[in-house]
Amino acid sequence: MLRIIGKTNIDFIGKRKVAFVFSGVLMVVGLFAFVLLLLGKGNLGIDFAGGVMVRGSFENPVSVSDLRGKISSGGFTDAYIIELKGSDAPPNSFLIRTKVQVAEGELLGDKLLSAMRVGLPDNEFTLDSIDDIGPAVGETLQKQARWAILLSLLGILIYIWIRFEFRFGVVATVATFHDVLTVLGIFLILNKEISLLVISALLTLAGYSLTDTVVLYDRIRENRKLFRKKGGDFASTINTSINDVLSRTLITSLTTLSVVMVLLILGGEVLHDFALALIMGVIIGTYSSVFVASPIIVEWERRSPKRLK
Repeated sequence: MLRIIGKTNIDFIGKRKVAFVFSGVLMVVGLFAFVLLLLGKGNLGIDFAGGVMVRGSFENPVSVSDLRGKISSGGFTDAYIIELKGSDAPPNSFLIRTKVQVAEGELLGDKLLSAMRVGLPDNEFTLDSIDDIGPAVGETLQKQARWAILLSLLGILIYIWIRFEFRFGVVATVATFHDVLTVLGIFLILNKEISLLVISALLTLAGYSLTDTVVLYDRIRENRKLFRKKGGDFASTINTSINDVLSRTLITSLTTLSVVMVLLILGGEVLHDFALALIMGVIIGTYSSVFVASPIIVEWERRSPKRLK
């Protein structure tokens, strides 16, 4: 394979204490964001909080600021407005999302359309699609998202347990959970919406992180057989394995990042947060394979009852 760097001999395991502190801070912020998600709080998208999303086009041009001002007078002060541009969108097309709640039995979409007609009576609005999501639906989606994340982590544990060892499965699950929590924490700091699209990105990065970890675990398993014959210790085996796959890891990460960066730049507003979560996940997943999964395996080995005996 192509190697962007030559043979290296970096002491990654020797830097594990610094990595543990850094990862600990990330985990605390991520756990806080995860608790908010469990409680149904935080900056949740309309998928989870309930709301309405309207897509359509005006007969005459209108600016985003003017449209925002008109519908704000109708009670939609927190509306998220995107002007759609491109070959597949008619002129003067907009996507409007809001999480404002109304009385039970009243359709939020109808109220938003009424606010636009009152605010812009001489500019006809052609409706393309409208999605009303009530609080009950949002709560159901929250539960399904939590179960999706937890079940995926359980599946990772079982898979690695069968393919390698139980401790490898536990550590891979911890590393994957670390990656998911870290992205959640960063989204909390940036005040980004947690939507179904972001949840799908988190599940995608869980798979990516797992793939990188499995490649490293394969090399560790191969090197353990060689190092046992030479009398090498477990930490040096891990270090050698990381250095062996370092070039491959960097090539894979950079290739994936180049594709996702294109998605971030050209994918439009709708896919922006999805692509941003993937970019963070690729970077953090690469980091966790080296500085989270590997050092924990070393510490587990050193503290195992069999080794202590």
